[in-house]
Amino acid sequence: MCGIVGYIGPDPALPVVLEGLRRLEYRGYDSAGVAMIDGGLSVVKRAGKLSELDAALGVLGAVPGSVGMGHTRWATHGAPTDRNAHPHLDCQGRIAVIHNGIIENFTDLRSGLEKRGHVVDSDTDTEVVAHLIEEKEGALADRVRATVLELEGAYALVVLALDEPDVIVGVRVSSPLIVGLGDGENVLASDIPAVLQKTRTVLPIGENQVVEVRADGVRVTDLEGNELEVEPFEVEWDVARAQKGGFDDFMLKEIHEQPTAIRDTLVGRVSEQGLLALDELHTDTDVLREVDKVFVVACGTAFHSGLVAKYAIEHWTRVPVEIDIASEFRYRDPVLGPNTLTLAVSQSGETIDTLEAARHASRQGSKVIAVTNTIGSSLAREADAVMYTHAGPEICVAATKTFATQMAALHLVALYLAQIRGAMFPVEIGDIVSRMRELPGQVRRTLALSEQIRGIAEEIRDARDVLFIGRHTGYPAALEGALKLKELSYVHAEGYPAGELKHGPIALVEDGVPVVAVATECHVYPKVLSNIQEVRARGARVIAVASEGDEAIAKHADRVLFVPRVPELFAPVVVTPPLQLLAYHVAKLRGCDVDQPRNLAKSVTVE
Repeated sequence: MCGIVGYIGPDPALPVVLEGLRRLEYRGYDSAGVAMIDGGLSVVKRAGKLSELDAALGVLGAVPGSVGMGHTRWATHGAPTDRNAHPHLDCQGRIAVIHNGIIENFTDLRSGLEKRGHVVDSDTDTEVVAHLIEEKEGALADRVRATVLELEGAYALVVLALDEPDVIVGVRVSSPLIVGLGDGENVLASDIPAVLQKTRTVLPIGENQVVEVRADGVRVTDLEGNELEVEPFEVEWDVARAQKGGFDDFMLKEIHEQPTAIRDTLVGRVSEQGLLALDELHTDTDVLREVDKVFVVACGTAFHSGLVAKYAIEHWTRVPVEIDIASEFRYRDPVLGPNTLTLAVSQSGETIDTLEAARHASRQGSKVIAVTNTIGSSLAREADAVMYTHAGPEICVAATKTFATQMAALHLVALYLAQIRGAMFPVEIGDIVSRMRELPGQVRRTLALSEQIRGIAEEIRDARDVLFIGRHTGYPAALEGALKLKELSYVHAEGYPAGELKHGPIALVEDGVPVVAVATECHVYPKVLSNIQEVRARGARVIAVASEGDEAIAKHADRVLFVPRVPELFAPVVVTPPLQLLAYHVAKLRGCDVDQPRNLAKSVTVE
């Protein structure tokens, strides 16, 4: 959700903080604000995108100080107004707090504070923290620790105080927080892109940890004040990879990065003999051989990649797979144990619902493998093993290349399970891996369809409803296509298993309603054609995504996008880029912000 940046060092803090916020604006853009210490505590904040704050600072002039912090907000409690923007102050204006997450008991805390004479100005759940710290005594870190004991929820906090101008205090309770370690300077942030302007050495702050950040060093403690040793890591990608690189939008850039991202996911994970060498899955292979059920937990786009994984795992290993929306998983009391494997999929590794689902699985004795893009993320650290997707930074809120790499990584996990369990012959695995290596080039060919897709987007830009249908692996592709269209263009779109049309959704079909049909070569292709005929008979305008060389499809569709022929378990990898481009072009034609769609954030760290 919200983006957090803090800087302490020899340089003016404001430019560092603002640049960090620009790199984190994908986490929320309802408001933005900064706080700087330079003899006094100066706060400037504005509703709207970061540009509104920039404009205000342009009028007010530079805010001095070499210690400061900033925040970009995704609103949860309180409307996106100047008053509710962060940072928030105590009654005396000597303590400033920024916050990512939710304080679940803030109503009770606020009531108590007001009874004790505090004036709480905002509607947020955040401001109570500043007032609670105000009531405490001792060093700032001790006051923060004492305050945290009163809070309920999942959050990260960063605090400045005039009484201790040489330190920034941060605390992490289930929401991401890192420190970029520099030379005589340090940067506190909620995500890696914000610190890369200063350093590539990153210290991950763990669950229920407090960090004291000074220019000359960092101290990490638990909530009782016990000092902890935390190992930093080096970020392998640089700032340039997080820039637009000549594209109009981050989304378009990231769509076009998918061939490279898929290749990077595969590199180093296959031996010269064509067998899988997944050394990172250090979970005991004897345990994996005995697994009798796999659970996949994920949210949003990651959930769709999990559906693809279900087909692959069951087909290649014959082990049954259950897939759950992570926010529902632990509440249905799933039957887990030592013979179960849980795959937790999250691009950020900080999605709170997926984290809690993984934690629940672990407590029940299940082995947990994380599939994530973010080194050092909470999910990566807490899982028994981790499969990194190596997609590089993804700035656009809507996932594109991370979806492609999640599918590739999960295919590798599925094949690895088949390999160690002896469910397939090595020659079979080698053949499949060989076909996987062709995917980057095949995806690159689909990107050449962009202008054709733009023409289709012109035809459907004013549609009120769009249906996406598919069968087998075409179904998760249809779900993802629908999600992208509604995320980016605000057009109502739904994905359905094509066979379910006649059980209700076909009532929505009338003259001119666009229906996007995933109709690639597969064992249920004839049934997909029948479903297309059902909607055409009721006046639908059919846009089909079909395999190259399919001469029959033109008789059944108004428009056809041809993609390379691939094994049906890989079909979503080549189908989704055209669907992403369709959503992109419709959104651009409708004047929508494709990188920062309304009401959304890149990483959802609140329940």
